[in-house]
Amino acid sequence: MTFLLDDEQREFGRTLDRMLGAADIAGAVRAWAVDDTGPGRKVWQRLADLGVFALAVPEEHAGSGFLPVELAVAFVELGRHGVPGPVVETVAAAALLRRLGDPAPSARWLPGIAAGGHLVSYADTYGETDDTGGTDATGGDAGGGRGPYALDAHTADTTFVVAGDRLLRATGHGPVQPSLDPARRLARPAYGGEVLASGPAVRAASRHAVDVAAFLTAAQALGAGRRLLADTVTYVRQRKQFGVAVGSFQAVRHRLADALVALEFAQPLVFGAAVALAAETGADEQRGRGVAAEGAGRAAAVRREVAAAKVAAGEAAYGAARAALQLHGAIGYTDELDLSLWIRKARALRTAWGTPSECRARVLDGQDIFY
Repeated sequence: MTFLLDDEQREFGRTLDRMLGAADIAGAVRAWAVDDTGPGRKVWQRLADLGVFALAVPEEHAGSGFLPVELAVAFVELGRHGVPGPVVETVAAAALLRRLGDPAPSARWLPGIAAGGHLVSYADTYGETDDTGGTDATGGDAGGGRGPYALDAHTADTTFVVAGDRLLRATGHGPVQPSLDPARRLARPAYGGEVLASGPAVRAASRHAVDVAAFLTAAQALGAGRRLLADTVTYVRQRKQFGVAVGSFQAVRHRLADALVALEFAQPLVFGAAVALAAETGADEQRGRGVAAEGAGRAAAVRREVAAAKVAAGEAAYGAARAALQLHGAIGYTDELDLSLWIRKARALRTAWGTPSECRARVLDGQDIFY
C-alpha cells in the first residue's frame, strides 16, 4: 500500500514549520527549564490558533474530531522545533476523555484543551490498582513514592491520573525531579484528588490514551531526529580540516547516511500507526463503543503498530543525536549550543511512554506490557 500525505496535510506541516521557525523556540525551552512558562505558553496559544490541539477533540466540544494523521504531521514539526511542555500528555488526555464518552468531564475540559487554555499532565498506572492506607492516586506513597511520574505536573493547569479503574484529577504533586532533558521536569502526583470517572470504561479509555501518547512521542522523536541530522549536515559542510570540509570524509558520510536511513525507515511506521489509529477509531464509533472480540483484536493490533513506530523513531532519533554529538566535536557538549536541547530531548523521548525493550516485546510477542 502506498501512503502519501495530501496537499492540505503537507501545507499544514509547512505552516507549522514556518510559524515555529519564526518563533524563538530555543529561548522558550531554556525559559521553561527554569519554570518561566510565559514564552512557551505563547507558542502553545499559537499552536492552538492553528488547530493543533483541536485535532484530538470532538466537534461537539469545539474540536476537529480525532485525526491521527494530522496529529502525526503536527507532532513531527513540534519535535523538529523542540516545543516545550506536556504537548503529548495534553493530547493523550483529550483522547482519553473522548474515548471515555462521559459528557460531564468532556464538557468541562475538552473545549479548553482545544483552545489552548488547558495544559494537562497525565500519568497512568498501566493497570496497577491503587490501594488504601497511605498510598497516592498512582499507587505510590503519599509523598510521591512508587507511582509513575507526570511530566510538568508543577506547571500544568491540571494533572489527570488513571489509577485502576478510576480517573482522578490530582490535587498536587511530590518533589519536582530533573530529567535528561532540562525542559522535562517530572513529579509524582500526590495522594487523593477529585474522582472524575470510574468503572471499566476508564481502563479501556486509558489504554487508548497510552497508545496515543506513545504514538505522538514517536512522531516527536522523528521530528527531533530530522532536526539533529539537518543541523549536523549543515555543520560538517562548514567545518574544515586539512583544508576541506569534514563532510567530504567517507567515515562522516557513512555515519550521516546511517542516521538518515534509520529516520527514513521510521517515518512510514509512524504514519502507519496513524492510519491504524484512525481505522480503529472509525470502527469503534461504528460499534457505538461496544465491547466485542473484533474490537479487542483490532486494539491489540494497533498497539503493536504503535510500539513498532515508537521503538523505530526513538532509536533513530537517539542514533541521530549520537552522530550529531560526535560530529560536532567538543562544541556538541556545550549547553550554550542549541543543538544540546535536541540531543537531550532525543534521549528523553527514547524511553518516554514505552522503553525500547518494552516496545520490542509488544511487537514480537504481543504481550500486554503497558497494562
